[in-house]
Amino acid sequence: MPLMRGTWFEGFRLLATLCLLLLTASIGLAAARDFDVDGVRMVIRFTARSSLVLFCLAFSAGALFSLSPNLWSRWQRRNRRELGLAFVVSHVIHAIGIALFATMDPDGFAAATSRASFLFGGLGYLAIAVMAVTSFDRAQSLLGPPAWRALHLAGGYYLLAQFMVSFGMRVPAMPLYSLFLVLPLAVLALRLTAMAARKPHAVQSG
Repeated sequence: MPLMRGTWFEGFRLLATLCLLLLTASIGLAAARDFDVDGVRMVIRFTARSSLVLFCLAFSAGALFSLSPNLWSRWQRRNRRELGLAFVVSHVIHAIGIALFATMDPDGFAAATSRASFLFGGLGYLAIAVMAVTSFDRAQSLLGPPAWRALHLAGGYYLLAQFMVSFGMRVPAMPLYSLFLVLPLAVLALRLTAMAARKPHAVQSG
C-alpha cells in the first residue's frame, strides 16, 4: 500500500489516474443511454459533481493543512496542483457535454439556460483557464508570489461562489441538492477559520 500511494496517488500519476477515471465514467454514462441527449445530460450532471469535489479538495488543501497537519492534509496539500488540474479536465468534459446538449437538443438547451448562466458561466471558464495556465512554477515566478496568490484567491472564491449558486438554484425544485452545498460551505468555513487563526500569529510577529 505505501508503494501504491507513492506511485499512483502522487503527482503526475495521480492526475493521470483521475483523468482516466473521469473519461471512463463519462463515456460509460453516455454509452449506457446509447449516446443520446439523456446520456449527455447524465455526463453534464456527473462532471458538475466531480468538478465540485475536485475543486474543493484543491481549494481547501492549504487551509486544512494549516489547521490540522496530518497524513491526509499533507497528501492533499502536496497534490493540490494535480487535484486542481483534474478539476480543469472534469470541467472541460462538462463543457463538451454542454456543447453536445446544445447541438442535439437546441430547444431543451434554451429552456435549461439563460443569459445570466452564459455570462457567469463564461466568467467561470475564464477564471479556470487563467488559473490552469498559471498553475505551474514558471508562471508563478513570472507573476511573482503576491500577484499569483491574489489571482488564484480571486478565481478560487469566484468559483466557490458559482458552485454554491449553481447547486443552490436547484434546491427549491430538488431539495436533495442541498446536500451538494455542504462541501463548498465547509470549504468556506475552513478557509475563514484558517485565516482567523493566522491573524493573531501575524499580530504577535509584528
